[in-house]
Amino acid sequence: MSETNESIKKLSEDEAWALLSTARFGRVAVSIAGQPDVFPVNYVAQAGSVMFRTAEGTKLFGLTANEKVAFEVDDYTETEGWSIVVKGTAHALETEAEIAEAEQLPLKSWIASVKRHYVRIDVHELSGRRFIFGEEPDPELDAS
Repeated sequence: MSETNESIKKLSEDEAWALLSTARFGRVAVSIAGQPDVFPVNYVAQAGSVMFRTAEGTKLFGLTANEKVAFEVDDYTETEGWSIVVKGTAHALETEAEIAEAEQLPLKSWIASVKRHYVRIDVHELSGRRFIFGEEPDPELDAS
């Protein structure tokens, strides 16, 4: 499927931020010892960044060892879907002021667990696409 296909629309940065702000669940991709790993997180997007909470463990270690991360969010209905990909630099919040500000955000864990660390991804690159669903084209009719 080419980028010029009417079923795929590249989103503007404003459209991508607007959609990113509507969802609450995404996936952060990190590299640990040269191997990729992906973790689901609850998040809030605001002011050029993505914030989430985490407990101590592999995810936090991975962010500390290699601060360059990717973050992905998507959603869909019966007729369309969208996907946003963020690339940026992640760091655990450390100052009292940063943590106090983060505690005001609606970052609620889905599971009953203690997540004492706040992480902010400073967004350096943002891309998004909207997909219109439909029947797969007949390959015999699509000679392109």
